[in-house]
Amino acid sequence: MGLVIFGGVRRIASVTQTLVPVMALLYLLLGLVIVAMHIERLPEVFAQIFTQAFGPNEIVGAALGYIILTGAKRGMFSNEAGLGSAPNAGASAAVTHPVKQGLVQTLGVYFDTFLVCSITAFIILVSVPDLANAERGIGLTQGAVVSALGSWSNILLIVIIFLLAFSSILGNYYYGQTNIEFITSKPGVLLGYRLFAIAAVFAGALVSADVVWNFADGAMGFMAIVNLVAIALLSGVAFKLLKDYTQQRREGLDPVFTKARLPGVRGIEVWEDELSVTGPIDLPATRRR
Repeated sequence: MGLVIFGGVRRIASVTQTLVPVMALLYLLLGLVIVAMHIERLPEVFAQIFTQAFGPNEIVGAALGYIILTGAKRGMFSNEAGLGSAPNAGASAAVTHPVKQGLVQTLGVYFDTFLVCSITAFIILVSVPDLANAERGIGLTQGAVVSALGSWSNILLIVIIFLLAFSSILGNYYYGQTNIEFITSKPGVLLGYRLFAIAAVFAGALVSADVVWNFADGAMGFMAIVNLVAIALLSGVAFKLLKDYTQQRREGLDPVFTKARLPGVRGIEVWEDELSVTGPIDLPATRRR
């Protein structure tokens, strides 16, 4: 991690843009192979999902909070929707209209939760008929994969988990760096943050998984509370942007946003004019500045 983060933002981007797609595709392929091997169990699995998720006892149990709480915590962890962390990455994208990137960001909910988490559920349900005495947590998924494909698949799953963890560490580090650079340009502060991040990763590797999960859940819950207030305050601007984007699409245009299109909004630091939005980026001049 130290070798990557001390190499700068460009090295972080080049590493994660390679790791994340490979990680996701490997895992989805692994899951599809396991489901195909147990294709005869699919009707039973679908029946199990719906009868045990939507029955009267389950609905009452969910209303009491445990299932909802667990689902909310794991949902936040899987796609970060509503936490305010993913926009740090989205803001670094080069698009002609902010709504374009907003729509791309929404894909994370569908891909991470509906696709990746669902394939995990299918891996477990087709491979572990009796969940009563099954292992909890990531060990349950590992056991299901190994029982379906053999001991060699455990190594592949370990590689996938490593790519997931490592790319997540780099991504969250990048969020912090961009915010620190916004607050101050002092190089000593950034160096201190980098050393603190490495120390935090080292400490996280030593403590128990329960401590890590509880700390992450608490931190993400606090982030969500703060961010939902910000979302409420910014919702008016967001709807105006969406209206502008939709109007341009109806006119058959490739939407381009400039600050003049929202004259009542202050504090827009970019989107000066159409040429600055759609024109080429002069990288040598940018580096000199």
